[in-house]
Amino acid sequence: MKVLVIQQKMIGDVLTSSILFEALRKKYPAARLDYLIHRHTAAVVEHNPFIDELILFDPIADQKPAAFFRFLKSIKKQKYDIVIDVYSKINTALITRFSDAKLRISYDKWYTRKAYTQTFKNKKKSETNAGLAIENRMQLLQAISPDFPVEIKPKIYLTSEEKEKAEQRLLADGIDLKEPLIMCGILGSSEAKTYPLPYMAQVLDFIVEKTGAQLLFNYIPKQVEAAGTLYDLCKPETQKQIFFDIFGTSLREFMAITSFCDALIGNEGGAVNMAKALDVPTFAIFSPQIKKQNWSIYENGTTNVSVHLADFSPTELDGLTVSEITKKAPELYKLLTPNLIFAKLETFLKSNSEIKNNL
Repeated sequence: MKVLVIQQKMIGDVLTSSILFEALRKKYPAARLDYLIHRHTAAVVEHNPFIDELILFDPIADQKPAAFFRFLKSIKKQKYDIVIDVYSKINTALITRFSDAKLRISYDKWYTRKAYTQTFKNKKKSETNAGLAIENRMQLLQAISPDFPVEIKPKIYLTSEEKEKAEQRLLADGIDLKEPLIMCGILGSSEAKTYPLPYMAQVLDFIVEKTGAQLLFNYIPKQVEAAGTLYDLCKPETQKQIFFDIFGTSLREFMAITSFCDALIGNEGGAVNMAKALDVPTFAIFSPQIKKQNWSIYENGTTNVSVHLADFSPTELDGLTVSEITKKAPELYKLLTPNLIFAKLETFLKSNSEIKNNL
């Protein structure tokens, strides 16, 4: 049996959808399981033992008509028995339909449903603390067999060499691994998904005041100016605890460094999902336009915690579309003041042993 799973989206989505491979491999050990993803997301699923091959799609080069047609032919040539399209957009629906697989599975959307042999409507309410992002993906496997589990936790597979290199980097740059170390998700994937920097500075000040933890910033070189602005907004006592020059120069290095952290705190997004997959406790600040019930994966009130404007002002977003909320994000974010977050954040810090020892 040959199975292709398609997830052409962001890092968090690719990581989350990788759970399908563990479920499929355990039920069908001899199956051929391939994963079609965007090239820049491959790092989060490298060394995954349940995936046979990564098929890397370049959204710029491969989307051109001639190149896309060649790509479609290459997929058809593989003669997949099953294609599971987790993305379910026009582009991936074409890939799925052109594959000629006998079983073509996806979500039920009016503009793509004709490409598939079986579709599923997204659940509206979660059955477990895994969250809807997990449960809706696992639901797709019901088209193959009814006895797949409801949920599986995403995992990241680091090599011993990657971990050793990260540890040596931290030690060489002055990190004391016997003291609390926190990765800070200081920036979202866009401005609309970024907690205001003056507010984030107050959050970092609070963490250092309560724990004396060492802080790392998650940013990439092109974001150094924004990271520097945040650093300048922090109190001098906090600045002393920030190791500004330690950051992952690649996604694999970021994950290896994060694996040594006692928590990741900051903007919800791919970094939070990666930390969860590494079993690192997380405290996530959701942007107003993201539905918390979809992406609060494995939230349990202790090791995985999150906050959202709707937690404190339940009616503030009523009647607004996602597009409208996104446009108003800067204004809405101002309502999620740090003082609203502090009580939940302090409970999180106290709930995680490596941090609370310094409280």
